[in-house]
Amino acid sequence: MEIAYDPSRPEMMVDPFPAFEQLREQAPVYRSSVLGGWVLTRYDDVKLAISDRRFSADRMRPFFAQLPSAKQCAYATLRDSISRWAVFHDPPEHTRLRGLMNKAFTPRSIERLEPRIRAIIDGLLDQVVERGEMDLIADLAYPLPASVILDMLGLPCDDLDRIKLWSDELALFVGSSVNTPDKYQRATNSIQSMNEYFSQAIQRRRSDPSDDLLTALLAAQEQGDLLSDDELVATCVLLVFAGHETTTNLIGNGLLALLRFPAQLQRLRNDPGLMPSAIEELLRFDGPAASAVRIATEEIVLHDQIIRPGDRVFAMLGAANRDPRQFANPESLDVARKENRHLAFGHGIHFCVGAPLARLEARLAITAILQRCHDIKLQTTELNWTNSLVLRGVKSLPVSFSSEMTHRLTM
Repeated sequence: MEIAYDPSRPEMMVDPFPAFEQLREQAPVYRSSVLGGWVLTRYDDVKLAISDRRFSADRMRPFFAQLPSAKQCAYATLRDSISRWAVFHDPPEHTRLRGLMNKAFTPRSIERLEPRIRAIIDGLLDQVVERGEMDLIADLAYPLPASVILDMLGLPCDDLDRIKLWSDELALFVGSSVNTPDKYQRATNSIQSMNEYFSQAIQRRRSDPSDDLLTALLAAQEQGDLLSDDELVATCVLLVFAGHETTTNLIGNGLLALLRFPAQLQRLRNDPGLMPSAIEELLRFDGPAASAVRIATEEIVLHDQIIRPGDRVFAMLGAANRDPRQFANPESLDVARKENRHLAFGHGIHFCVGAPLARLEARLAITAILQRCHDIKLQTTELNWTNSLVLRGVKSLPVSFSSEMTHRLTM
């Protein structure tokens, strides 16, 4: 049977899982001419690619280096800014840059955020429950994590709209969107705006310190963590970009999965104690990231295929998380699933630093929806998915429901 995986086709963004199943069984290491790289779909192979140091995360500098000189100049700001993100580095640079972000996501700091997260969720739902309808993305899944990360940094939530615009434009490049020829220029424009925004915020905090993450990052820098101002700006951009993209997609994809498996949704309503395992199952079933991209640093043989130094490798997280070699009945949603060692947040040194916060936000948001929105129904069958090979999420999720004004998370 001919392999039918063409990631440039719109329907592949909607439902890639049948193609992933075919690849896992017939071509687990698949050379894609469309992507110009290898596609890995089995759990063990994906886990290897995202954790073995023979696969490098430093994919941005080689990408820009192969562009014509005129384009290198035109996109220099994008190249320089993105190349400072910890996620695109290997040790020892990754270790140094990641160390700063670790300070933002300690267990104690995440625990302290819970009352504020509850209040934000209640405030967002208070605005829509009486209407009996809402867009789960625009009204909850996006503004919640974006507000939380801006709060953490000590930045005004009034800036949400423009930060969303910049992030969406940047995601076209970072997320490897297909059929978007102007994505490099749009991403360059957005990163310039974000750099200016955070440079000004950092200068304000230097002269007027506060009890927020931005002040803490500046204090860490002054205590010898040896980050340049440009690296500090890049870290702030990464925190805001990744900090809301991941959780928005987790909440959106998770609620969509529950709506498509109403028996599991009802099971979760009946037994809220299943929420922790449910969050892990939602991450496995249709997680917020579609893939992780790596560059081979030496010759590697997988399933009789030779991956050569410099080859791009797309480790398909969503495919790995439905591998029947690892998960029983992987195409079924089971909110009580045990032994759920999914790869939705990655694995190894690049494991998502914000995973504890994303889990907390998703748990509280989905709990609030189940408590306050009854008879919830999806209002469309035509969902618009993010144009991305790296990120996975719906752009809009309209639902109707009967409201319950009680059961707020805060009183």
